[in-house]
Amino acid sequence: MSLALTGCMGGGGSIPSASAPITQTESQQGAEAHPKLLAEFGGRMTGVHADYVERVGKNIAVQSGLGNAREDFTVSLVNSSVNNAFAIPGGYIYTTRQLVGLMNNEAELAAVLGHEVGHVAARHSQRRQQAAQRNSILGVLGAIASGVLLGDSGIGDTLSRGFLQGSQLLTLRFSRSQELEADELGIRYLTNAGYDPQAMSTVLRSLALQNSLDAQLQGRNATIPEWASTHPDPASRVSTASQKARGLSGTVTNRDTFLSGIDGLLYGDDPAQGVIEGQRFIHPELGFSFTSPNGFYMVNGTRAVSINGDGGQAQLTIARYDGNLETYVRSVFSALGGNQQQLTPSSLQRTTVNGLPAVYGTARVNTGQRTVDVAVFAYELAPDRAYHFQAITPSGRMSTFTPMFNSMRRITSAEASAVIPRRIDVVTVGRGDTVATLARRMAYDRAQVERFRVLNGLGANDTLQAGQKVKIVVRAR
Repeated sequence: MSLALTGCMGGGGSIPSASAPITQTESQQGAEAHPKLLAEFGGRMTGVHADYVERVGKNIAVQSGLGNAREDFTVSLVNSSVNNAFAIPGGYIYTTRQLVGLMNNEAELAAVLGHEVGHVAARHSQRRQQAAQRNSILGVLGAIASGVLLGDSGIGDTLSRGFLQGSQLLTLRFSRSQELEADELGIRYLTNAGYDPQAMSTVLRSLALQNSLDAQLQGRNATIPEWASTHPDPASRVSTASQKARGLSGTVTNRDTFLSGIDGLLYGDDPAQGVIEGQRFIHPELGFSFTSPNGFYMVNGTRAVSINGDGGQAQLTIARYDGNLETYVRSVFSALGGNQQQLTPSSLQRTTVNGLPAVYGTARVNTGQRTVDVAVFAYELAPDRAYHFQAITPSGRMSTFTPMFNSMRRITSAEASAVIPRRIDVVTVGRGDTVATLARRMAYDRAQVERFRVLNGLGANDTLQAGQKVKIVVRAR
């Protein structure tokens, strides 16, 4: 159904020179899934940034050879802080605003969207579903949107897939050969459109560097991107894409046009979805905050926040609430068990956390490979609204999350109003400006230089020239 471009790479494969027009069945599939997918990824953005992305996407789609490509393709900029791009049958292609903010010219944007067009043109979703005899596209999307983390596959299978990665990160996997085929098709589309075909390798390089920096800041392993843990690291794709583009014509990058087109774009977490600041998560609109344990990192999705570390994984999310916290917790356990096994807490305990009514329970489960503890800790924030952590650790280790469970609290109006979003600000390098001086303007309290270099595709030894345009990230007051 979809892919995380940032984690894909493949082996060989035959490259079709032209593709059959999008069928009525494919159009119907995509039209049914489209609104659900938009909701899962923060909604479709509108305005000048979205219009620019759509225009570039439709222009590159024409190069696919699909009939009426400009009219048949739907290109969406989605409001997500995850570096991701994906496609579904029927000509629906998507990129997150975060991924666009990482790019440095129009050719790179065309490369990412061209990769997605390639998946549609080569019918990768359909071929993948047929080969694996998977659920229908809507069935897969329904499982993603529902937020059922363990589902029918059972707890043991969920552990092997990476428990509680966050709903935005669950995307249908393409094969390695399909990923390379989409890369190669994207490079072909770039060349035909007159763009620099090396843009595929440069955007992949930026993705690899961003993944490495994120891992460094979060204290985790950099070899596997969090947005696509089952896919190859984008770093392994850089040289392959560069080799494929070598000797091909095309020089257009439209760097200044691109930077003008994304100036002011929201970057990082949207306060409407809550924000992560270090170890703290704060949601100004819903009015609560919590702190993750030391040594863990968080990933913010539109429906949930995941907390990941070597000692366990957890997620804060929401379920249907009828005013009874005990019933709420039992229903969450039941959903986690899915159809494979009955999952019930050994007991339920009622307590109060920072003035919030709360109920928690735990269950010990033998997955066949190991014994784990599963906990659900729920809080009532209003008579008709409750939230809960669901967590999993090796047996006897659930105390790892106790400080986090006890940190949940309401925030004041002053705390809520102090949450200000970040945005891309395109500036012109002045005489005397350096990487260091411009990096100090980045709206972060650490790794300013490293963030600035990755954001602008600069190597460790690259310098700036007066008159050059670069991106910084600032608070949007």
